[in-house]
Amino acid sequence: MMTSLPPLALHNWTIGFIGLGLMGKPMARNLHKAGANLIIHNRSQNVITELKTEGMHPATSPAGIAKAANTIILMLPDTQTVDLALNGDNGVLKDFKPGTLVIDMGTTEATATRAFATHIETAGGIYVDAPVSGGTIGAVNGTLSIMAGGTPEAIEKARPVLSCLGQSIVHVGSVGTGQIAKAANQVIVGLTISAVGEALKLAERAGADPSRVREALKGGFADSRILEVHGQRMVSGDFTPGGKCTTQRKDLFQAQKLANEHGLFLPTTAQVMDQYDRVIEAGFGDLDHAALIKVLDLVEGS
Repeated sequence: MMTSLPPLALHNWTIGFIGLGLMGKPMARNLHKAGANLIIHNRSQNVITELKTEGMHPATSPAGIAKAANTIILMLPDTQTVDLALNGDNGVLKDFKPGTLVIDMGTTEATATRAFATHIETAGGIYVDAPVSGGTIGAVNGTLSIMAGGTPEAIEKARPVLSCLGQSIVHVGSVGTGQIAKAANQVIVGLTISAVGEALKLAERAGADPSRVREALKGGFADSRILEVHGQRMVSGDFTPGGKCTTQRKDLFQAQKLANEHGLFLPTTAQVMDQYDRVIEAGFGDLDHAALIKVLDLVEGS
C-alpha cells in the first residue's frame, strides 16, 4: 500500500509521465491514485494500453506530453534516452511552456543533468533531478528514497509530487547533486550485492545452509537492506527483476565516469563492474541484479 497521504493530494495537477518500465509504471499509478490527471508516454505500447484502461491518457510523443502537462516526470533508462526525450525532434522542448516543472527521476549522468537543466531553464522552465532508491518494492508502495537536486524553490514546487512517491525526500543541493548522491548509492548497492553474494556462496561451499547464515547475520554489523532483500533472492534463486543486472552495470559505469571527471579511480567499483559484464555476457542481464552471485559459478574451477 502507499504511504498515508491526504485524499486526492494531486487532484488539481496535470502530470506528464515519460518512461513506464519496472519503476515508472507503479510510480505513475501512485500519482494517479493521488488524484493527478496523468498524461503518459512510453516506447512500448503494451503498458500504455494497460494504463489507459485505468484512466490515464496517452500522448504520442514527449512533445505531446509538454503540450498537455505543467509538470513532467522522466523515468528513463539512461542519459541518451533523457536527451532524446528532452531535445529530440519530438522532444519536450519542441512544445514547451514556460513555468513547466521537469523532474528527472531516473539515474542520469550528473554532468549531462546540469546541461539538461540549462536547456529547460533557458526555455523558462524549472528543473529538478530526483533519482530514487528502493526498487520496485518502493515504487509500488510509494516508499522510495528520493535524492533531489535543484533550487530550494524548485524542490518545494516538486515536493507534493515527490511526497506521493517516496517516504524520504532529501534536498542534496543544486541541480546535479541528486544524481551525484544516486551514483554514490549505486556504488554502495553494487558492491554490497557482490559482498553478500560472495558471503552466501562461501557459506554454501563450506557446508552451511546459506539461508541460516543469512538469518544469523541479521541484526549484526553485516546486516543491511541488501542482505535482507537481495540475500533472500540469492537464497531462493528467484531473480525476478526489481532492478536488472544491465541497469546496475550502467549505473556503476556512470559512477566511474563521474569519478574520472574528478580525477578519481574507484578500483572496487571497476572490479564489480567487470563481474556484471561476465554475468551479462552469460545471458543473465535481464535478471535482478542479485543474480550477480551467478558470477561465482562462472569462474573456472569454482
